[in-house]
Amino acid sequence: MAFYDGVFNALGLREWCDADPGASAGPMSMAELLAKTRGDAAGAQDSAVPFPSLDALHRACDAIPRTRDMTAAVEQTFLDVKDVLKFVLDPLTQPLSWMLDGALWMFTWLPWWALMPILLLAAWQATRSKGIILLVAAALVFLGAIDHLEAAIKTLSIIFVCTTICVAFGVPIGIAMSKNDRLQRFMIPVLDLLQTLPSFVYLIPLIFLFSVTESKLYGIAIILYAIVPVVRLTDLGIRLVDKDVIEAADAFGMNGRQKLLGVEIPLALPNIMAGVNQTIMMSLAMVVIASLVSAPGLGVLVLRGIRNLELGVGLIAGLCIVLLAVVLDRASKAALDRIDASRAGRQER
Repeated sequence: MAFYDGVFNALGLREWCDADPGASAGPMSMAELLAKTRGDAAGAQDSAVPFPSLDALHRACDAIPRTRDMTAAVEQTFLDVKDVLKFVLDPLTQPLSWMLDGALWMFTWLPWWALMPILLLAAWQATRSKGIILLVAAALVFLGAIDHLEAAIKTLSIIFVCTTICVAFGVPIGIAMSKNDRLQRFMIPVLDLLQTLPSFVYLIPLIFLFSVTESKLYGIAIILYAIVPVVRLTDLGIRLVDKDVIEAADAFGMNGRQKLLGVEIPLALPNIMAGVNQTIMMSLAMVVIASLVSAPGLGVLVLRGIRNLELGVGLIAGLCIVLLAVVLDRASKAALDRIDASRAGRQER
């Protein structure tokens, strides 16, 4: 580090750098330990000019913190507020555990000969499509034939609860964003963060806050990961409502609530339903990852295949997840097509 030693000396900062001799004390990093084990010379790279990272500058100036000091500070900050966060979040999120556990119990308590007709009836009510009913029936029969029906039902129960909560919170947030530009400017970076944050990262702070045995641990992760599309598309759908239609509603004397419920939401419904479709898909994707923190269902079988190197178990479970995704995607899109068709019929009349 002769180069940066010279820089600090030239700037007259050597006294500041050496003011705290214990600043460099502490356990060695893995890179330093490996270098020492290999017997690398300390000044082997002094002639080079490395990038002025924290670690490189610290080797020349003890007063500058190392990168691992920064990560340790982030960790310590989180641990310092952990008890307060847990005290606040525990009672607020406990109903989520009850809902997930209740749905899981109900879906698994029903025998297959009662559950299958209920699922088929729900698919019929949503889509009114014989093709979708046949697809759902064939998927259920296939899952049952290979003894994956119970795991698939557990996955469905989690998706049902988490998607319902995403819609219940996401649609109002999207409506509020569409009505308030300042709120939209504030929410867009938050939504960008939630949408781009790697799915595994959602689990890291939650593991420190909640017990792995609590259902809300994976429930919160799924909701945070999957709520973004329904918020964005609700906001977009309401903003895309024709201004002439809004002016006509104003001319008829509608107040804000009447315009929202009678004009804007019905016209934005295709966009909202597209957001719901994407939320369902993202919930399914996160359920698989959440199996790492005790989420039941098909993800457990995928995890078992990875851990035990059981190729067949992992591939078949993955195939079942794909089948479930296809069924949910086709059913939700058929429901959206039905909404579009009914709206077109009303406009013709």
